[in-house]
Amino acid sequence: MELRKGRILSNTLTYIALIIATLFVLLPILWVIRTSFATELIAYELPPKLVFMPTFKNYIELFSRLHFGLFLRNSLVIAISCTAISIPIAALGGYAFSRYRTGGTALKFGVLATQMLPGIVLILPIFVIFNALHLTNTMFGIIIAEMSFNLPFLVWLLMGFFDGIPRDIEDAAAVDGATPFTTFFRIILPLTSPGVMSATIMSFIFCWNEFLFALILTGNETKTITVNLSAMVTHKGTLIGVLSAGTIIGILPMVILSIFVKKYMIEGLTFGAVKG
Repeated sequence: MELRKGRILSNTLTYIALIIATLFVLLPILWVIRTSFATELIAYELPPKLVFMPTFKNYIELFSRLHFGLFLRNSLVIAISCTAISIPIAALGGYAFSRYRTGGTALKFGVLATQMLPGIVLILPIFVIFNALHLTNTMFGIIIAEMSFNLPFLVWLLMGFFDGIPRDIEDAAAVDGATPFTTFFRIILPLTSPGVMSATIMSFIFCWNEFLFALILTGNETKTITVNLSAMVTHKGTLIGVLSAGTIIGILPMVILSIFVKKYMIEGLTFGAVKG
């Protein structure tokens, strides 16, 4: 009986701790959702009002007056294009490092070393180079810039997954007459699909949330969501209602993405943790 009471008490305390931790994460998001449906008067009212008549005015203004649809499209095009180009290159690079030791240890750590410099240090020379090549204020330019920072991380991420695949599988495929390319595309990639999916998700999130390069290298027609949201904090004050509405729309693709790829994310994070 005492053991049962102790287990019940332990489970109760665990659930309480989990609920409190969840509230710490969800309350800011719920408050932003609340503010996105409030007028400016209600949004700034003290003490804050929790029950009021919701309005879609902020969302309507966001798309009608502030042309948020254009920036939403830009972010989607940049994130999808950058991911679609980066993943095949990162997969081939990670496989080359894992299996063929291309360039030796020096090149492997040289790729990783590119991640050690913060973007703020490199943005000025990158801007000068891109401006000379007429790549500023272009979608192509920002895609290249974001790829240059995403690729090293993706290569290292996928290299870890390839290291978890036994070499015996490739040796057996070679005995059966498979070429290295056939082995890679028909055997290795399917086996590491959770890792590839994880890398795809990470690449999309990085590109979607990128701010510094988008701020410096884009113009009025190529701005992304992150740049547009920052512009809502003006010297006259913060457009809190419209900013909240834009924030909700900005995180919506991440929520939708997590619903569809949750299975692959879990498989990717636990890949190789249990060996048969």
